[in-house]
Amino acid sequence: MARDFYEVLGVARDANPADIKKAYRRLAMEYHPDRNNGDHGAAERFKEVAEAYEVLRHAEKRASYDRFGHAGAGASGGFSGMPFDLSEALSIFMRDFGGMGGFDAIFGGGQRAQREQRRGQDVRVTVRLTLRDVVDGVTRTIKLKALETCGACKGSGAKAGSTPRRCATCGGVGEVRRAQQSLLGQLISVGPCPTCHGEGTVVDDPCGTCRGDGRVRGEQHVDVEVPPGVEHGNYLTLRGRGQAGPRGGPSGDLHVVLEVEPDERFERHGTALVHDLAVSFTQAALGADIDVPTPDGSASVTIPPGMQSGGVLTVRGQGLPPLRGGRRGDLHVRVQVWTPTRLTGEQRDLLARLRNIEGEPPSGEGTGRRFWDRVREAFGA
Repeated sequence: MARDFYEVLGVARDANPADIKKAYRRLAMEYHPDRNNGDHGAAERFKEVAEAYEVLRHAEKRASYDRFGHAGAGASGGFSGMPFDLSEALSIFMRDFGGMGGFDAIFGGGQRAQREQRRGQDVRVTVRLTLRDVVDGVTRTIKLKALETCGACKGSGAKAGSTPRRCATCGGVGEVRRAQQSLLGQLISVGPCPTCHGEGTVVDDPCGTCRGDGRVRGEQHVDVEVPPGVEHGNYLTLRGRGQAGPRGGPSGDLHVVLEVEPDERFERHGTALVHDLAVSFTQAALGADIDVPTPDGSASVTIPPGMQSGGVLTVRGQGLPPLRGGRRGDLHVRVQVWTPTRLTGEQRDLLARLRNIEGEPPSGEGTGRRFWDRVREAFGA
């Protein structure tokens, strides 16, 4: 089972972004593979801290993680089940700290940093779901229009029969370093190469199809598996299914935001559902068997004689499943005694006779409290 991300980084749950970044940098420096001679344990720890940082540094992902744990973060595989690999962890490290002066010296110096290919943009789409979809889970096929790898040049950007050449300015690294003397000594600044714009290669004879970009506009169909128990606002992350990166760069991610359509028959409270049932005075007083809607169809509930308005009846197992699996929640039927607004002459006469023989309604302190106690009891509060 994956560890808590706050525990992984060693920060409090209310840590600010600066503290999270500082904690990640310290741990990433400690466990970076280049400092640990390829030690497998260090590499796994490096991946773990990178994954935790990548979730907690994003306000939206962090809020989802705080609410739903690993299942809501789009991490640890998240909904998509994609593993978090070492190359991705290294990419995150280089993205945020690879341009620091003196970076090579941290890992022993002498080795030139490898250029980082530009990553494609993430894509965000919305999928609408019904309450029935939430119960069973569903697979939806999304038609996605996005940039994809050019088939003519295989993403290189170079015309068929030619290849990109190494940039002479940066030697293929994709970055240039400039040294400047100051009162504190020599300062080294690192920036993208102005000739190749950080790619490390130059295309002299660009592909006619993509004009040297390595990407063309295309359309693809993506199957999205939505698990049971999701809620409105949850999202799924499909790694590598977004826009293709330029000139063979890695693809971005596809973020699928889930919108659960309201169902006028129910109120949702986590895995519990609430249905308001209107009953007549005679049904409440004498009792009755009444069918109520459920996500699966309908179920019969028994109104006991003397049922009070606001009383709650529970149908076990007719709510919604939890996101991580387990027993379904319950359906709570909230009884509302219906008072007719128009009466026939016969109804008026009968009610007038009943008024003369019925007893006084109960009164006194605590009546309202007993009602809310029943409501809280029904929801397990």
